[in-house]
Amino acid sequence: MTEHSLNVAMEAASKKKMNLVQLTFIVAVNMMGSGIIMLPANMAQVGAISLLSWLVTAVGSMAIAYGFAQAGLFNQRPGGMSAYAEDAYGKPGYFLVFLLYFLSLAVGNVAIGISAVGYLAGFFPWLTSTPIATCVSLIILLWLTTVANFGGPRVTGRIGSITVWGVILPVGLLCIIGWAWFSSEVFAAAWNPNGLTLVQGMGSSISLTLWAFLGMESAAQNSDAVENPKRDVPLACLFGTLGAAIIYILSTTVIQGIVPNAELAASTGPFALAFATMFNPAIGSVVMALAVLACVGSLLGWQFTIAQTARAAADERMFPSLFSRVNEMGAPVTGMIVMGVVQSLLALMTISPTLNEQFAALVNLAVVTNVLPYIISLSALFVMMRAAGVSESKFRLNSSIAIVGMLYSVFAIYASGKDAVLGGMLVTGIAFIIYGLIAPRFTPRPGIVRTA
Repeated sequence: MTEHSLNVAMEAASKKKMNLVQLTFIVAVNMMGSGIIMLPANMAQVGAISLLSWLVTAVGSMAIAYGFAQAGLFNQRPGGMSAYAEDAYGKPGYFLVFLLYFLSLAVGNVAIGISAVGYLAGFFPWLTSTPIATCVSLIILLWLTTVANFGGPRVTGRIGSITVWGVILPVGLLCIIGWAWFSSEVFAAAWNPNGLTLVQGMGSSISLTLWAFLGMESAAQNSDAVENPKRDVPLACLFGTLGAAIIYILSTTVIQGIVPNAELAASTGPFALAFATMFNPAIGSVVMALAVLACVGSLLGWQFTIAQTARAAADERMFPSLFSRVNEMGAPVTGMIVMGVVQSLLALMTISPTLNEQFAALVNLAVVTNVLPYIISLSALFVMMRAAGVSESKFRLNSSIAIVGMLYSVFAIYASGKDAVLGGMLVTGIAFIIYGLIAPRFTPRPGIVRTA
């Protein structure tokens, strides 16, 4: 191949890859999903002072995102966070991170389902008329989205690319036009109804705000499709996380000045209520329908993701082989059915008097089981950098930022409450029991020494 034709080929390949702006948008959209849909109602139970939690979470999340961006450059093996952990802790680290993250996805799916049921209740109030009705509605929705994934990744991907706009459009519009209806009196009345201190206010909703950022760990997975990964991946992680943080902070702030706090705290569809207050109930119903669309689409995508995660672990002999089985459409149906049962049990175990209480309990548990893998995999960055022989200045910079991210993660565990921490510890204990049973697969058998 001549030098000219080689340059042409390289230029053509470069045009097929993402630039910094495109990657940043993808990072922000991946994080937004449906995580913001129910948050205003839950944060209103604390008061507008809970908005201070966004500031802490934004800094912590950016540090975590940067750490994963760097780790993704040093380690591009399949497995994501599990592969990072393996660099420092071997197969036990891989398994622990995988199982905790896997379970956090299962818990998160149930929380997303709760959001969808809450917004559906605007059309069908009987769905949340009693705790039993809420739980049954949730389980039905979980199974509908599980079965819908039997069509394979192509169908799931197409649906997800459309439904994500169900949350981006109303939340984005509220950030821009909502200020015309913002009332400083309404916001002031909502500021601190429970009489919290400033420090308590900053920590009051850490688990809820971090929930909205879960998914940032996937940002570095597209590094092979980026024009300049060493520059663009870290920047896109930071800019994408910052962009999502700005949207989250603006939307949850403006809504506190539009809807009285008591009404917002009791709502099962906070963004629909905000648009109904701004315009009329018909517009609120449209927003409610968009939110349902976003939640169902997000749940559909995450149902497939969790099945694929289990399949990858089964291929590594970390999980039962039944999770590797796929149908003719490429969908791991057996694994999906098993996870449908697990999520149904989670829905039953977390049943609560109100929808918001069940949502909060699930989010707290999801955060604990998610940030433990954050801490383990980020701590492996030190090993990766030493193995890669990075400069001392680069090592210090990355280490400092990763430590900020890990300390924030520890604080997020503390802020999730004793019940969620207890659940996380129980899961961790079970994880080590399971790994003890499969560890012989990865441990070389010692040679037999014969004596005379």
